Amino acid sequence: MRTITFNELRKIKDSLPSGSMHRIADELNVTVETVRNFFGGHNFKNGNSVGIHLEPGPDGGLVMLDDTTVLEKALQILKEAEKSITQEEV
Repeated sequence: MRTITFNELRKIKDSLPSGSMHRIADELNVTVETVRNFFGGHNFKNGNSVGIHLEPGPDGGLVMLDDTTVLEKALQILKEAEKSITQEEV
């Protein structure tokens, strides 16, 4: 289990390059809506619950993640994007 603030989770989502939600869904064999639900979405008709628990509080409240697989994949994509930008600058 991992705990982060809701605002941190949203910042990660907002920093992802275009198409990342689809890439995460494809690589993890889940629906795009399930990935969006991980980042705070509420579409449980087309997506599944993803084991996040919200607690109200400062900075958007706390998010307790039962399974960090989607988060880890998102962070991997951000690292790849950062590396790509760094290589382009060289």
